Amino acid sequence: MRDDRRHGSVLRHFLSLPLLLGFSKTRSRTHPLSRFVPGVVALISRSPLPWQIALSVLFACIPVRAQTVQFLPEADTYLKINSTLRGYLQTKETREGGDTTQALAGPSLELYLQPLINLKKVRAFDLDDSKSRFLVLEGGYRRIAAPNAPFENQMITAVTLNYPMKAGFAFSDRNRADLDWKSGDFNWRYRNKLTVDRTFAIGSYHLIPYLAAEPFYESQYNKWSTTSLYAGGLFPVGTHVEFNLYYEHDNNTGKHPNMQQSSVGLALYLFFAPSTR
Repeated sequence: MRDDRRHGSVLRHFLSLPLLLGFSKTRSRTHPLSRFVPGVVALISRSPLPWQIALSVLFACIPVRAQTVQFLPEADTYLKINSTLRGYLQTKETREGGDTTQALAGPSLELYLQPLINLKKVRAFDLDDSKSRFLVLEGGYRRIAAPNAPFENQMITAVTLNYPMKAGFAFSDRNRADLDWKSGDFNWRYRNKLTVDRTFAIGSYHLIPYLAAEPFYESQYNKWSTTSLYAGGLFPVGTHVEFNLYYEHDNNTGKHPNMQQSSVGLALYLFFAPSTR
C-alpha cells in the first residue's frame, strides 16, 4: 500500500511536468491562463488515474503561442509467427519529419533474438513482446497519401536496441531509414528515436509512462531538419489490447521559417499469436 502511494506520487509529478514546462515558456503575467496553473495541477493530482493521464495531455496541449494541436489516430495489429519472428499491419495519421498531415498504411516484418531475463522482468507488463529483446530488426513497406498530392511509396529498415536500466527503467534506441519514392523523385530520411520508460503499479493495474526524442536527417534538406519530443503512457488492457496516449512536439527547421507543431496521438495496439493447440 505504501509503495502504491509512493508510485502514485511520482507518477503525478511526471504527469504535471508537461503542463508546467508548457507555461514556463511565457511570462506568468502575460499568459491569460497562467493564474489557473496551481488549480489545474491540484485537479490532476486529486483525480483518478485515467483522468490524470487525460487531463495532463489535454492541458499540456493548451496553445502557448497560438499553436494548432493535431489529433493523430493509429491502429497496429501484430501477429506473432514464432519465438523470433513477428509481422504487423500499421495504419495511422502522421506528420513525421515536419511533413503535412498524411495517412499511411502497410505491413512490416520483425526478426528478434531471444529475450533477456533482466529486460523481460523490467517490461513484464508491456504486451509488446519485442521490447524484451535486446536486438530487433525490421523491414517494411508503407503507402502514403496526402491531400492534393500523388501517392508516396516508402520502404522501411530499422534496428532497435533495448537495454535494462537501474530502478526499473528501460531504454530503447531505434535507428530507422525511410526510402521514399514519389512521382519519380527519390528521397531518404534517417531517424533515431531514444525512449526511456518505466512501469508503475497502481493497485493491481500497471501502466508504463515514457519520454522519447527523435531527430530526423532529411536528404532533401541535407541536414538534421526536425526534432520530435514525446511524453506519453502505455495502457495494457487484458492480454491482447494496449493503448498508447501521447503528446508530441515537433520543431521543423527544414523549411523557412521554422515551424513548431504540437499533436496529441492515440494508438491502438492489438497482439495475437497462433494457437498452440
